[in-house]
Amino acid sequence: MAERPEDLNLPNAVITRIIKEALPDGVNVSKEARRAISQAASVFVLYATSCANNFAMKAKRKTLNAGDVLAAMEEMEFERFLEPLREALEVYKKGQKGKKEVSEQKRKDKEKKADSENDKSREEEEEEEERMEEEPEAENEAEEEEVEN
Repeated sequence: MAERPEDLNLPNAVITRIIKEALPDGVNVSKEARRAISQAASVFVLYATSCANNFAMKAKRKTLNAGDVLAAMEEMEFERFLEPLREALEVYKKGQKGKKEVSEQKRKDKEKKADSENDKSREEEEEEEERMEEEPEAENEAEEEEVEN
């Protein structure tokens, strides 16, 4: 478990992308400033996680949920971020619901295809059995004709 900011190293590419998106074009950021922002982000993540964990523990849960994080943000006095976080959470939930629906539809389509293929296989097996039954009858008839002659 990461207990110190140094233990949590956020990917440099992610930090750089966030910095670029937050600043206007043409603004440069030194390596030292990028490192400082990365460390600050690590401290923030650790603090927010710790606060959210406290809410989960009070509720006698071991799993943090979105409500814990929102409560932690309020406790940390980041109220101005609550509404954007709620909106982002809604977008995420809708995206997950859409993925779930797509996944469920794919599963149903696979089942239909498998059932269809099984039906075809059964039909082919039944036809083969019928042919096999007909062949001995035809052979028996031919043998009976030879015996009679």
